[in-house]
Amino acid sequence: MPMQPWFRDAKLGIFVHYGIYAVDGVPESWSFYTGQVPHEQYMRQLDGFTAAHYEPRDWARLFARAGARYAVLTARHHDGVALWDSAHGDLNVVRRTPAGRDLIGPCTDALREEGLKVGLYYSHSDWNHPDYASAVHPRPPDEELGTNPYASARPGEEDPAAWARYLAYRDGQVGELVARFRPDLLWFDGEWERAEEQWGMRELAELILAGNPDTVLNARMLSHGDYATPEQGVPLQAPDGPWELCLTVNDSWGFQHGDHHHKSVRQLVRYFTETIGMGGNLLLDVGPKEDGTIPPEQVERLEGLGGWIARHSEAVYGTVAGLPAGHHYGPSTLSADRRTLYLVCFDPPRESVSVRGLRTPVKRVTVLGTGAGLGHDVIGGLGEVPGVTWIDAPRTADVDESATVLAVELEGELDVYRGMGRD
Repeated sequence: MPMQPWFRDAKLGIFVHYGIYAVDGVPESWSFYTGQVPHEQYMRQLDGFTAAHYEPRDWARLFARAGARYAVLTARHHDGVALWDSAHGDLNVVRRTPAGRDLIGPCTDALREEGLKVGLYYSHSDWNHPDYASAVHPRPPDEELGTNPYASARPGEEDPAAWARYLAYRDGQVGELVARFRPDLLWFDGEWERAEEQWGMRELAELILAGNPDTVLNARMLSHGDYATPEQGVPLQAPDGPWELCLTVNDSWGFQHGDHHHKSVRQLVRYFTETIGMGGNLLLDVGPKEDGTIPPEQVERLEGLGGWIARHSEAVYGTVAGLPAGHHYGPSTLSADRRTLYLVCFDPPRESVSVRGLRTPVKRVTVLGTGAGLGHDVIGGLGEVPGVTWIDAPRTADVDESATVLAVELEGELDVYRGMGRD
């Protein structure tokens, strides 16, 4: 099935890791899996999860101001705690926490009111389910192993009947998400513990697409995924096909009290432009507190990034990957008609900006956001090897504090030289 066109042009999505792990501010699910936190202590967080100030319309408006076109909410993480009232098991915030209500429906409604596409995260794994056989973190034999009373077996000890029950539970929950909330995207996780056939990926994909044929699936559906999902660092080479970089605003996915290591707006603009310059989307993660409020430091970063995108939207939406590496010292994007290049300059240009290998003549260069015109010239070149295009540096008044974008209008469609030149 061809990729949904909205995804390729979304450019920015917001990832929301929200769950009981925000109560104590511990690493989501992993803290009991690795033995960092005793399982009983981790599960006591159910009693403190209130969602007392959960206002999904505030979230949706913030995400829209950030320039996002979609958002992905953790419907159920590896800890098995669902954010909706599932008929498949009772481990959910409606029945087991003071929040006492479905948190997904209001969020999906609010996102759609703001024109954002809806994504829901769901883990194939459930380390709390009695029929899930691998809930102990692998450790050296001489190291003390943490225990989880909900685990039915040690890794590798598979009970076929129990596994069939588990898959029925997983498929039942995913079916509920599709039927009740009709997500535009399902963001799966936790696939690494088993092979594709064990997971029944083909059957799961068929179930999802029967309910909504337009659902986008990420790569954690293995061969049934639509796009790649690298994490926490822009790849040196773009993955084949559509892709998305998952990145945290600080160092944590969910809320952690002690994590104040937030990336600056400037850094986020760099991650964002490097990603879209290689043809990907940025899925930027925030971790709300247990009461549903997003920390002010993260709100500030989203709004700062959104301000930059608003000033440079022409270079963001409706564009494709720009120049290959080596042609410009920074990322770039290209208009859909391939007649305008957008060059991103992270530092204030000094004297000039150069573009190598540009065969198409330049018609005009302006600073995006201010409209200031810039002079340009071509120097050198021999035979089929084009000269270097030199663009005058913009005035200080036209330089953006996070990243300056130069719009290079071409006489025709972009044509770049990729050869080795002459001896």
